[in-house]
This record gives sequence, C-alpha cells and structure tokens, in this order.
Amino acid sequence: MTHWFHRNPLKATAPVSFNYYGVASGPPASKICNDLRSSRTRLLELFTDLSCNPEMMKNAADSYFSLLQGFINSLDESTQESKLRYIQNFKWTDTLQGQVPSITEDEAKEVHRSLKIAAGIFKHLKESHIPKLITPAEKGRDLEARLIEAYIIQCQAEAQEVTIARAIELKHAPGLIAALAYETANFYQKADHTLSSLEPAYSAKWRKYLHLKMCFYTAYAYCYHGQTLLASDKCGEAIRSLQEAEKFYAKAEALCKEYGETKGPGPTVKPSGHLFFRKLGNLVKNTLEKCQRENGFIYFQKIPMEAPQLELKANYGLVEPVPFEFPPTSAHWTPETLAAFDLTKRPKDDSTKPKPEEEVKPVKEPGIKPQKDTGCSIS
Repeated sequence: MTHWFHRNPLKATAPVSFNYYGVASGPPASKICNDLRSSRTRLLELFTDLSCNPEMMKNAADSYFSLLQGFINSLDESTQESKLRYIQNFKWTDTLQGQVPSITEDEAKEVHRSLKIAAGIFKHLKESHIPKLITPAEKGRDLEARLIEAYIIQCQAEAQEVTIARAIELKHAPGLIAALAYETANFYQKADHTLSSLEPAYSAKWRKYLHLKMCFYTAYAYCYHGQTLLASDKCGEAIRSLQEAEKFYAKAEALCKEYGETKGPGPTVKPSGHLFFRKLGNLVKNTLEKCQRENGFIYFQKIPMEAPQLELKANYGLVEPVPFEFPPTSAHWTPETLAAFDLTKRPKDDSTKPKPEEEVKPVKEPGIKPQKDTGCSIS
C-alpha cells in the first residue's frame, strides 16, 4: 500500500522539554512533566518504526494525550479550559509548504480500518478543536479547512479502494463493483476540487495524484457497468461504456506520467507500474473486444454516440469516518497536581515560545521497498 497511495511528508515537530522551572513547584507537577516528555518521545519514535502496529500506536497516543488533557481541559469536566492551556507552544512543519503487494485479509482489514480512523481523527479536529485556536490557520497550512477536508475525503477514498479490491477478488456482481468505483472516483474528484484554490506551486503534485485516481476509478466504473449492460443484452450500450472506460484509462496513464514529473512534497509513487493498474487495462481491452465480437455475430445493435450516464449508488461498502474522541484525562491529574503548577512564577520573557528563526528538522522516513508485484490479491 505504501507504493500505491500518495503521501505528503510526515509532519516534523520541534522538541518540547516540558520543563517549567518555578511553575512546576511540587513532585506531582514534576512527575506529570516527566511523563509527558517520555510519552511524547515514545509516540514520535513510533512514527518511523517499521515494527509498529496500530495497537502500539493507539496505546502510545492514548498515553500521551491522556496526560496532555490536563493542559487543555478543566479537571471538573466543565466547559472551562485548564489554567495551563497556554503554557506551552508547539511547532510543527507543514506537509505542503515547508508495485501492489499481495496482502492478507487481516492486513487488508487493518488498512481499511486505519484509514477510517484517520478520517475520523481529521474530522474530530476540524469540528471540535481547530475552531478553538487563538490564531486562525493561515491559508494553505495543514489546519486550514481545505486541507483538513481533503485529508478526510482522501482517507475515505483510499479505504474504499480496499473494499473494491476485495469485491473484485470475491467476484461480486459487476453492478456493485461499478457503483463502488463510481463513488470512489467521486471522492477523489471532490478532494481534488477542495484543493483547487490552493497555490499550484505546492498543491500540484497532490492534485495530480487525486486526478489520476479519479480517472482510474471512473474507468473501473465504466468497465464493470459495461459488463452489467452486456448481461442485460444491451450490447451496443456496453460497447459505448467500454469505449469510455478505455478513454479514462488512457487519461489515467497520461496523468501517472505527469504526476511522476511534477515536483512537490512527498515521495513519488508509481501507480502505473502496479499489476492492479495494468490489469484494468487488459480487462477493458478484452471486455470491449468480446462485446464487439458478440455484437457482430448476435446483437447487431447500434452503438450510441453518447456514453451512458453513470448514476450508480452502492447499497453497501461505502466508507464513513470512525468517530474519534481523545482518551480520558490521566488519573495522575488531580486538583493537587494542578495546584502544584504556579503560573505566577512563570518567567516574564517566555522562553516556551519558539523563536522565529528556529527550523524544525524534517522526519527521516524509513525506506520501504515494495514486495514482489503480485497484483491486487487479498487472500
């Protein structure tokens, strides 16, 4: 999956010591600060640990965020913010500015669920936390509405790709596969449209990826819709649908080349080199030839000038974000712990604020070599 889905670079963050000399005036406060420092370090280490699995990531994130909650929310569960809400500034980089291996069924389910969880996290941030920021996100930055919305939609679309691969392998009805592919193409088109007003200098590569995936799954939709039409003895319409699939597949191929030549953030994946991509080309070609043969021998139907309208709706298999909530505040946060932070002793010159000239070092992402290209097999 790493070499099929486009990814912007991992966000890097400046170190945070959680040292509040004078402010953290007692053992409970010191322990909270020490635990925050170690749990944050552990979480960041897992981002580039190839042995990390979703359970490890969730446990590390829960450990850190349960401690961080005491800096955000009041301990009495009221709507008031913690008195420590603004004691610490965090600095992050921005992701834009600054061969498909065979996978097991369990792995496919894990990918599918992880993408739905990611969509839920982005949605939760967009609806519950970003509106509370003191300074609104600048245009084109990661917390800006357009980028967050694009991430939500892309996660949904990529999760649906797993559903489509599974449906093809299980030989589900062509009508269902066509509908799922059509819905997925619409997701990618919507994500691309969301980014359309961003500066091309840093959004062009991402948009090329979204556009090529839109064309690819539109080709899938027309291909399987053509099979449905042929099964209903509408051979002329089936041929026209397959011709449209051929056209969109050719567009996707051209966009793969453009995507590879476009400069921008994130590593370049090679969708056109994957068996999953190439198999569609062969499927379109073979199905179109079959329809043309049968029309010449059996049906003798006129081929419509206009392509059939895809008004397809999948009755199941559509992806929705998994609702997300931060973990409960750590039990280490008690009124006594909070009282041990004395903000009156905070230094006047606030050294916790990042200096303008500070640069955050990029995350060194591990190189992942694709396994042997065995196609879109989910066993």
